[in-house]
Order: sequence, then C-alpha cells, then structure tokens
Amino acid sequence: MQEMEPLSHKTKPVGNESLEKWELVASGGFGHVYKARHKDWRFDVAIKIPHDGVSMALCDEAYHMDKSSCQFVVVLQGTYWGCPPEVTSPKQGLVMEFMGRGSVQSLLKHLSGPSVWPLVCRLAHQVALGMNFIHSQKMMHRDLKPSNVLLNDDLNAKLADFGLSRVSTSALTSSREKSVVNGGSYKYMPPEAFEVSYEPVRAFDIYSYGILLCSIITGKEPYPSADYELVELKIPEGDRPCCEEIERMREREGLKELEELMKRCWDGSPTKRPPFKDCLEVTENVFSKHENGFRDAVGQVLTRMNSPTSNQSNTSEASNVPLQTPEQSMPNDTVDNGPLTPKQDCVKMSTRRMSSTDKAKFVDDNWATLIQDVTMVMPITDELGGMVHREAYSSIVAKQTTQEQMRKLYETLHSGGKVVKAAFYDALRKHHPELVSRLGG
Repeated sequence: MQEMEPLSHKTKPVGNESLEKWELVASGGFGHVYKARHKDWRFDVAIKIPHDGVSMALCDEAYHMDKSSCQFVVVLQGTYWGCPPEVTSPKQGLVMEFMGRGSVQSLLKHLSGPSVWPLVCRLAHQVALGMNFIHSQKMMHRDLKPSNVLLNDDLNAKLADFGLSRVSTSALTSSREKSVVNGGSYKYMPPEAFEVSYEPVRAFDIYSYGILLCSIITGKEPYPSADYELVELKIPEGDRPCCEEIERMREREGLKELEELMKRCWDGSPTKRPPFKDCLEVTENVFSKHENGFRDAVGQVLTRMNSPTSNQSNTSEASNVPLQTPEQSMPNDTVDNGPLTPKQDCVKMSTRRMSSTDKAKFVDDNWATLIQDVTMVMPITDELGGMVHREAYSSIVAKQTTQEQMRKLYETLHSGGKVVKAAFYDALRKHHPELVSRLGG
C-alpha cells in the first residue's frame, strides 16, 4: 500500500496507542468508519478506513478536506496508521472531527418528516456557506446530499465526504475519471451528468444543492421509488422532485424565497443556475428572519430525537461519515417492471422490490457462469463508478480476456460486500438483461 502524503500542518499519523473505546459506526462500498477516543486529546474522533488498494483516493480526500477547511466543513485532524479492532493487518485512514448527531439524512429519518422551520432555514444557509467556500477555493464537492451534511451536538451543519472532490479547473485526463462523475448519488446529479462526455463544472454542485434544499424543506427523499435507469431517463426530460408537500407549507416565512431558489438551482441549463454567492443572498435573508427561533427549534428537535419513541436507536446509527454510493442511497433497491408515466412534476413509476441481499446472493450463486458469459465487463465496471478504485480499475483494464477481467472485478465486489455486489447486479441487468433473466434474476 502506498504511503499517504503528510498533510501540511498535521503531525505524525495517529496510531492505536493513542486511541481507545473503538466503535464501528458505518460501513459501505468505500470502507468503514469508527468512533474512537483519543487518549491525549480527550475527545472522540472519527477514523475513516477505506478498503485495501485505495490509498491514492484517500490522499485525494485528505487533500481536498485540508484545502476546504472552514467552520462549515468537517475538520480533518490527521491521518491514521494501525490495526482497527478485529483487523490483522495495518490500515491507513483519516482522523476527523466526530459529529455526534449524524447527518441531515438521519435527522429526517428520526423526525419522519420536515424539521422545525427555523432549523430548516439555518441548515439551508450553512450548507450554502460551506459550498460557497469550497467553490471559492476552486474546488467542487460532487456528492452533495443529505447524508454528506453532518450535524454536531447543536445541529449545526458541516460538509463531509470529499471522496469525489476535485479541483474544478483541472482537466479530465482519462475515461476512468469521466466515469467517476457518475460516482455521486444519482438522485442529486444534474441532467448533463448522465451524458458520457460530460466534464464536471461547479454548476454540478449547484444543482445538487437545489435537490438537497427540497429534501431539507419537505423532509423526504427525492424520487423515493426510482432506480438509476428511470432517473437517468426522466431527469434530462425535465422531471424534478414532487413539490406537493411545499404547497401545503405556504404560511412559513421565507418558504417562497427558498422554493424559488431551489428551482433556480435545479434548472436544466447549467448556465442559468445561480452561483453560491447569489444563493447566499437568499439564504442569509431567510436565516436572519428566524435567528431568534434557532435555540427553541434545536431544543425541540433534540427532545424529539432523544425521546424513547424516536426512530433513533442510538447515536452510533447516525454515522459520522456516511459512505453511500448511488446504489446505496435507498434501503431497498428497486427494479422497474412497469410502464413509465408521462412527464410531470413528480417522477412516478411502478416497481417490484428486490433487496440488496437478494441481489448479492444472485451474484454469488451465479458467479461461475458470470465469469464465462459476461462480455460487457468495462461498461459494467464504469457503471460502478467510485466503488471500483483507481488501482483496481487499472488492473481490470490490463487483463487480456473478459474472463480475467471478471475475476479481477470480483475481488472488488467481494471486498465491498453486499452493497457493491448489489450495484454490480444493477449494472449487469442494464447491460446483460437476457443473461440475468436466464439465470432467474
């Protein structure tokens, strides 16, 4: 494993001798996140450990977090080198600020709907502040969504998960980098990002912010039943999240301004989307109208979150650094079997549900056949986006036959677990529907 470059203002890597009270708080296609107590610092930190073979991706994320450091971005406190609990070989990782209240996604889950209005206005403004700073540093985030907006104990928002970030002025240099554009969560991707030749610009983040605003305001996930193929088809046609919930909230002060901003941000034309400095003129004005209500709003929400009847099981569930990928974004992946509805304000569809567990089992049960019969290996690998890391991708490309490529790809699927196998199933179904059908999938 390649050694990580030292961060400009950080000391030597944090090792196991400095950490205690380890607790696994998240797992996903990228790796694992632990909560641990630093013995000398005397406070909790988050340790993000990627799967093997992704040290360069980790270096990139560390660089982008370091460069984007501000009060609205999760603080990178150093790097890690050691063996987490029940791991036998040393691993590299990132040491980050631990955000004790999880994410906006977990908040909305706990509340089962919209949050208290003053807090909605504060979250909208704080996210815009963080994104404006990132863009001012000539950076992009490229994976802005509720699970990547983390919350501290006072429910203040900070941006996290810079695994897909990049310098916005740099040029794309390979087909692999182009495919990583689709590594973000597909429900928050702009219509132009579904084009094969798309090269990311900052308007990507602005569109994502518009969809995020809708989620924060309504308390609901966009397109709750849509799979990747349907979103890819309908979003470029102009479909956007359903706004019926917003229509029932008209009495809230500042809602009209936020709704107008939301729709400007998700405009189908990248050039018509406002830069974040213009977004801030709206969010700061709305924010100022509710400053006197923030304290009570936070108190109300924390009371609900701490209630025994809350959906929250424990603080560990509110993962510090969510590791979602496009196919992880929904608890139950869906397969579309029904006709598409006409274009309208809301994306709607008929689906039958197939769980990630079922998809992963299908892949494992049929792997010998898949090795022999799958010919679209690289298109499927590209569909997986950021789940296949650079070193693994290069190894797959270098193989001479599709059978060898599939065997190498399976190493990534195996290390990524159920979620990555489920994503592979979705890509396989897209490129080899007849094979999936023949095997009973």
